[in-house]
Amino acid sequence: MEEEKKTACECGEECHCDAATCTCENEEHVCRENEKKHKKEKKNSKDKEMILKLEEEKKTLEEKMRYVQAELINYRKRKEEETANMLKYANQDLILELIGVIDNFERAIKLDDNDLTDELSKFLAGFKMIYATLTDILRKYGVEEISRAGEIFDPALEEALMTDSVDDREEDEVLEVLLKGYKLKDRVIRPASVKVNKK
Repeated sequence: MEEEKKTACECGEECHCDAATCTCENEEHVCRENEKKHKKEKKNSKDKEMILKLEEEKKTLEEKMRYVQAELINYRKRKEEETANMLKYANQDLILELIGVIDNFERAIKLDDNDLTDELSKFLAGFKMIYATLTDILRKYGVEEISRAGEIFDPALEEALMTDSVDDREEDEVLEVLLKGYKLKDRVIRPASVKVNKK
């Protein structure tokens, strides 16, 4: 019986094929070199998949981070705006209380007939001084009167309590200011109560 020829594969594995160079296709013999190549290719393929997956995760996390940063910036801006508004209009309630006092001073001052000899006029002279001081203080803190007699009615600044029909005046003209309105800086804190012309 003829002895089977043994040759050495490039990988060093002994095989039983007839060829001088190993071209082993024998199912029993799997070349280690090919196995190593196959394992390496498989590993490279898995590595590439992992890299792609990690890059996708990185991209998703970067997008989330940008979104969170934008949210944080918006939140900070809103908070700063709220704080600025709180500080800007912090005195509003106190000013509204003082405006009620000023209304009373104005009603009292209207009683004066400018006859400085009578007792009432002498008494009201002190009222006028206090009234002037109060209005100066309010102006210093950004309070402005809304008193627009003769101008066209503006619902953002005024409240129409009465109407009248006067032929020689324009439609929607403010005929009379019944109660002054006030603005604190750029905010209307009390609209003026007015009589408006309606034809």
